[in-house]
Amino acid sequence: MDEEADRTGTDHNRIDPVTHHPPSPRPPQSPAGVQARARITASPDARGRTVLPVLHGEGPLALRRTRTTGPEAHVMLVGAMSGPLGGDHLTVEAEVAEGARLSVGSAAATIALPGQDGAPARYDVSLTVADGAELHWLPEQLISARGSELRVTTRADIGAGGRLVLREEQVLGRTGEAPGLLHSRLTVRRAGRTLLDQELSCGPGAPTGWDGPAVLAGHRAVGQLIVVRPEFEHEGPKPAMLGDSAALTPLAGPAALVTALAPDALRLRQILDDALNRLT
Repeated sequence: MDEEADRTGTDHNRIDPVTHHPPSPRPPQSPAGVQARARITASPDARGRTVLPVLHGEGPLALRRTRTTGPEAHVMLVGAMSGPLGGDHLTVEAEVAEGARLSVGSAAATIALPGQDGAPARYDVSLTVADGAELHWLPEQLISARGSELRVTTRADIGAGGRLVLREEQVLGRTGEAPGLLHSRLTVRRAGRTLLDQELSCGPGAPTGWDGPAVLAGHRAVGQLIVVRPEFEHEGPKPAMLGDSAALTPLAGPAALVTALAPDALRLRQILDDALNRLT
């Protein structure tokens, strides 16, 4: 299929047959970019399994349910096209109802690439986890390629008894390549209270010092792991250094944050996997 036809052939006015609510309005689009949205809704059925009444993707955002034998549902985000390219605006929304368990991953790394008109790209992630629900959000790395500009926002809203495991990994440039400009913001709220709200800008055009000893210190891979568990209210993890370039920090709530730096994506994943085993 011709790529341009594939990008413009989606129905942006689709009303989901289960919820009967149209998608929320979208901001203006760059003439050279594409807008696409992926939506996941997870709910429990009468037998205690998790079903997916909404599983819908557009354009480059394709969703696939994978096989599972337990009560948890597994979904993979599959990039149907390269990108995000400059001017694109991609949105992913996941909602997990009370009693449901959902794990979301991606089939490959996401690569931010420059577009035709120099406009920045946007990638917005919105996660909602109800009281008594559980979400594991574990995508592959985001790679900021030379000449690109990408703004990423991730927002997670969790009920008082909800559980969340969220991993973010960002790699500045492909092998031997200078990075693009990457702005990211991560916000996590529980029962209406903010647990974490932080921003990071890296690459050409970012505030001075982003590559200095107080921020990345020359590393090219940075990652975060957020774990929210009701059990942490009674006995949460203690602050700790996890090697030379990673730290475990308890948050003001039943949650913990692991922040890690590494020379490459492989080492970063090893650090975060070890931290996840420690926290769960």
